[in-house]
Amino acid sequence: MTSTTARSVFLLLALLWAAAAQADVYVKEDADGALVLTDAPGGEGFELLLRSERDAAAAPVAARAEHPSARLHAPRIERAARAAGVEASLLHAVIRAESAYNPRAVSPKGAAGLMQLMPATARRYGVADRFDPDQNVLGGALYLRDLLARFDGQLELALAAYNAGEGAVQKYGGRIPPYAETQRYVPQVMHNYRSLQ
Repeated sequence: MTSTTARSVFLLLALLWAAAAQADVYVKEDADGALVLTDAPGGEGFELLLRSERDAAAAPVAARAEHPSARLHAPRIERAARAAGVEASLLHAVIRAESAYNPRAVSPKGAAGLMQLMPATARRYGVADRFDPDQNVLGGALYLRDLLARFDGQLELALAAYNAGEGAVQKYGGRIPPYAETQRYVPQVMHNYRSLQ
């Protein structure tokens, strides 16, 4: 049996086990390439594989909106929020949409880290290592603060600028640019933000 086939069988068995156990299941790949499954993730790297219907129905809305890795990054997000003067829930909402709390995430366009900073934005805010979670979140928080100031506190425009660039919002007369990605991104972050309040 190939390793790919073995993994597929393993995941299928895990899903069947989870359905029977009525528990959330988290997965990560360890250093040896083995899949680790648990209903009580500890440490970084776990992703939600399956949410039990029972747990999803019983959880309050804010808890359902929380990503499994949110708690791991909460202290650095709180510090950055205080330093930049923005709401921690807004940073969580952006991080969830940008990287799903993966500090090693890289977009096809070259954005990196938890808040998906582009190289020029990172330089602008003194972020020497975009993959350093503390630097990345603080840089992104400062950028959001400045965007909110630039667009007179209009959160949707600040988010559109975070996604598409400040120039794009200006180009379209202070409106959300008609780019498909940005048109999806702004409502997604707003939904995340409201669910965390």
